[in-house]
Amino acid sequence: MSIVTDLVSGLTAPIAGLVSEFIVDKDKAAELTYKINTLAVTQAHEIDLAQLAVNQKEAQHPSLFVSGWRPAVGWICALAMLVEFLLVPMAGPFIEVYMAPVKMWHLDMATMLPVLFGLLGLGGLRSYEKVKGVSRK
Repeated sequence: MSIVTDLVSGLTAPIAGLVSEFIVDKDKAAELTYKINTLAVTQAHEIDLAQLAVNQKEAQHPSLFVSGWRPAVGWICALAMLVEFLLVPMAGPFIEVYMAPVKMWHLDMATMLPVLFGLLGLGGLRSYEKVKGVSRK
């Protein structure tokens, strides 16, 4: 089973419980539950395909402002991580000692990291695709 199927099954489980309460015939209840799960998975798949089509059109656009927004956000996140996790911890104490009134500032990584994780494939979904052998490379 895929992650989407597991997720949809978990979300539709309460509906399946209601179906079994109102329909006495177990075979009919199982059939209805299957149809509900299949419909939910199909709709989620169609939404993903529509988003992929939009992403593909954006990537082929000749304007850098349309096709380059993902790389730009990725570079901004990478630069912010460089500043927050390397430069400030390493250079911050020296700057604060030798430039007494200067106080090193910190970036709001609680806002930045979810954006970066989304660009990297929502945490582990990209790795899951590679394990299953459905990735392009």
